[in-house]
Amino acid sequence: MDIEQARSNMIEQQIRPWEVLDLDVLGLLNEIHREDFIPDNYRELAFADINIPIGHDQATMTPKVEARLLQSLKLKSNETVLEIGTGCGYLTTLMAKSAKQVVSIDIYPDFITSANDKIIKTGLTNIELESADVYSLLEQKDKYDVLVLTASLPKMDERFLNLLNDNGRLFAIIGDSPAMEACVVSKQNSSDYTIESIFDTELPALIGSEQKEVFEF
Repeated sequence: MDIEQARSNMIEQQIRPWEVLDLDVLGLLNEIHREDFIPDNYRELAFADINIPIGHDQATMTPKVEARLLQSLKLKSNETVLEIGTGCGYLTTLMAKSAKQVVSIDIYPDFITSANDKIIKTGLTNIELESADVYSLLEQKDKYDVLVLTASLPKMDERFLNLLNDNGRLFAIIGDSPAMEACVVSKQNSSDYTIESIFDTELPALIGSEQKEVFEF
């Protein structure tokens, strides 16, 4: 397989037609090699429009969803990001190229170990990885400018907004299969926020989200 041709085809045939035209985002997709983060037995499918299994019944986002996510958040170089669900570490790395710092957590320690091995090879030093359950962190005092959930929620859970600074942004995929929407939630202050639906997609549920008390918007 011609890797560079496959990467170009992904951008021109999947990403651009899905209204991702931000040159910074497109540049990142060229710079950070997706195939280096995908499990070896799926490497040849790294640029396919599919959710690639990564273990523990989890999967990657599709390339076009990752790209739309980045475009919708418009990360700035002075912003801190909390990613819930490190997975293979590819999206973590993409965000770290634009943000000041990315803290990424995952409930599966082997995901953290594998992602760390791959991230080290990029030379990036603004990524902090930790194995943790996000529901144990909801009352922490640390706050971030951007929060990204890489798994879905059945309903909006307002407790996640406690992890955001005022004027912060939350990306989440909300709903039940097959009716899920990718949303950007903009927090004005401790009591006010707005929700913008960006596109339809589908992802496995965040571990534990079905058992937790949630708040519907």
